[in-house]
Amino acid sequence: MNVGKIIISSALYLIAVLAQTNAQPINRQDVVQRHTILNTRIDSLESLSVGNGKFAFTVDATGLQTFPERYAKGVSLGTQSEWGWNRLKDTVGYKFEETFKEFTFNGKKGSYSMQSSEPLRKRRAADWFRKSVHRIQLGNLGFDIHKKNGRLITPSDVKNIHQTLNMWTGEITSRFTVENVPVEVVTVAHQELDLVAVKVKTPLLQAGRLKIRVRYPYPTIGFLDEGVNYNSNEKHFSSVDAQSETGAVLIHKLEGITYFNELKWNGKASVAQTSTPHYFQITPDKGSDSFELNCLFSQQTPGNSDLPDFEECRNNSSNLLKSFWMSGAAIDFAGSTDPRAKELERRVVTSQYLTKIQCAGSFPPQETGLTFNSWFGKPHLEMHWWHAVHFALWGRPEYLQKSLDWYFEAEDGAKKIAARQGFKGVRWQKMTDHEGLESPSSVGAFILWQQPHPIYMAELLYRDNLSKDVLEKYKDIVFQTAEFMASFPAYDSVKHRYNLGKGLIPAQEVFRAVDTYNPTYELAYWDWALRVAQKWRERLGMPRNAEWDNVITKLAPLPVSKGVYLSTENNLDSFTNQEWLRDHPSVLGALGMVPASPKLDKAIMQRTFDTVWKVWQWDDTWGWDFPMAAMTAARLGNPEKAIDALFMNIKTNTYLKNGHNYQDGRLRIYLPGNGGVLTTVAMLAAGWDGTVGPNPGFPKNGKWKVKSEGFKRMP
Repeated sequence: MNVGKIIISSALYLIAVLAQTNAQPINRQDVVQRHTILNTRIDSLESLSVGNGKFAFTVDATGLQTFPERYAKGVSLGTQSEWGWNRLKDTVGYKFEETFKEFTFNGKKGSYSMQSSEPLRKRRAADWFRKSVHRIQLGNLGFDIHKKNGRLITPSDVKNIHQTLNMWTGEITSRFTVENVPVEVVTVAHQELDLVAVKVKTPLLQAGRLKIRVRYPYPTIGFLDEGVNYNSNEKHFSSVDAQSETGAVLIHKLEGITYFNELKWNGKASVAQTSTPHYFQITPDKGSDSFELNCLFSQQTPGNSDLPDFEECRNNSSNLLKSFWMSGAAIDFAGSTDPRAKELERRVVTSQYLTKIQCAGSFPPQETGLTFNSWFGKPHLEMHWWHAVHFALWGRPEYLQKSLDWYFEAEDGAKKIAARQGFKGVRWQKMTDHEGLESPSSVGAFILWQQPHPIYMAELLYRDNLSKDVLEKYKDIVFQTAEFMASFPAYDSVKHRYNLGKGLIPAQEVFRAVDTYNPTYELAYWDWALRVAQKWRERLGMPRNAEWDNVITKLAPLPVSKGVYLSTENNLDSFTNQEWLRDHPSVLGALGMVPASPKLDKAIMQRTFDTVWKVWQWDDTWGWDFPMAAMTAARLGNPEKAIDALFMNIKTNTYLKNGHNYQDGRLRIYLPGNGGVLTTVAMLAAGWDGTVGPNPGFPKNGKWKVKSEGFKRMP
């Protein structure tokens, strides 16, 4: 990669933006670095990460992963990559068809991959296919520091902590003392290789009291994997595969994956396996008080290629992250008197950094990114919107494109799902993996709101440069998605309309598939996406699809009762029954995530918004619900309420010191919340189709001073 060309290209982009706005450029470095993160204690929720979008490495207060057990129930000390998946050996002979359960909805019989309680064989088969392919923790790289008495340090022995993360360069600097002896550590990640580099400077090296360990955990094969499972030693294999004066190669074999750690150090050192299985120590020579180590994680058998040294890796991280920050959009709230402005700017900066290093790879990310597993490490495609849409709105469409291209790989599997359920086109998976395999789920089998996402994302890429190449590239994804969307609704011959359902679970996952039809959000999104698919045909010189137009024309209206939109048409007590006032208030998404459709009445949506604001059980919501509510408020012309939504005092709307969106003790990080903040801020800054003037979504009450550049308007 030519870093010079990237920086020049970024500068030219900025010049073009500024020429249009006649504004002085934002001092982007100043904005980012005034939010440099500082840690002064060991706190399991304050770990920091470096990475490149397809690989991430999370450290504790020592700058490496020295205390993984201490951080396990916080923001765990993970090492994950987008290629790091294991597959268990099937010794039983399960068939995916064993997970199927037949349903008949609207006279159409189909097979759905479900989690079943009975019979036992089906339950075990579903459990197998949910777990057998799982993302792994690649390894733990930490310090073994001995006290004067020979014992290994514990967290309480680490004193005088001063740790910073400079997000402008992707550099973590950690300073601390052990028995009054100073230690300084610098940690960076290469931006093109799955490589972490560390430099440590301390007299402990000359005393022979500091070593670096590499330890391989075994996968938990559970919902979470925090990288501290040191049981099941007999189920995996590791060894020193090669060693020289300047480096070594370690090999780690699991049932379904073999990978390598290629190590390179400066000066003299040696590596050896300890008496503990899967535990290796790198012992630096005592002749220097500094030591540099680069550690590459790779599936490829190491060849003779020379790894970059620490300084090369440090420069690579600095240059390419600077290029990232200088590309696309920026926003500056300096001078605002609203006390929330500074915190919003912090969330914006940290969320950009986190989504760049955790969510900018070639696959839709899992909800906990590349830190620790949730749902066995598998992505949920309904969350892809929240993970990726902001990249395009912030003028960085290349990151959205990378994960959108994965849908070409998943298309065959999606076609099979649609076919076995009696529909046309592709029905996109809900819970999946890097290969696009469907995971059995009693909820996921019926969720639909991921279906229009590829159309939305492809439309953003087209709007970015109005290129026919984009239309040609993604037309099959758009059209096959629309084919399913047009074939799914059932015609109601009594009311002469197409109903969405029965046989679906909406984004608000509290409704039963067998009862549910015409959820407001999904109806609005369906209508919008089918209309966009028709525009794509027209842009390509193709005739409109008559079947799609028939569905668009006759699609059921958004359900209304007592002057407000209902969550679903079959629940007339949506706002009186407490059972329905929890989980995602997705009814608001019908105007917020989705542009105003011809079916929507803004006066009704205003009453709906006011009702949801008052009666919803906000303690039972998720991190992206607050950005969604903010976007709805903005489109309704109430920017003050949009800011109120972003700062609602609810636990799941918590943003930790490291920028992560905290949910609860199970999901300590939740990247859809970070993506939601970025999407909302982009919308408030650039506006949406039909808005005019700068920063149309921010309050005009004199308390907000907003300087923005480079944002793209939302549909």
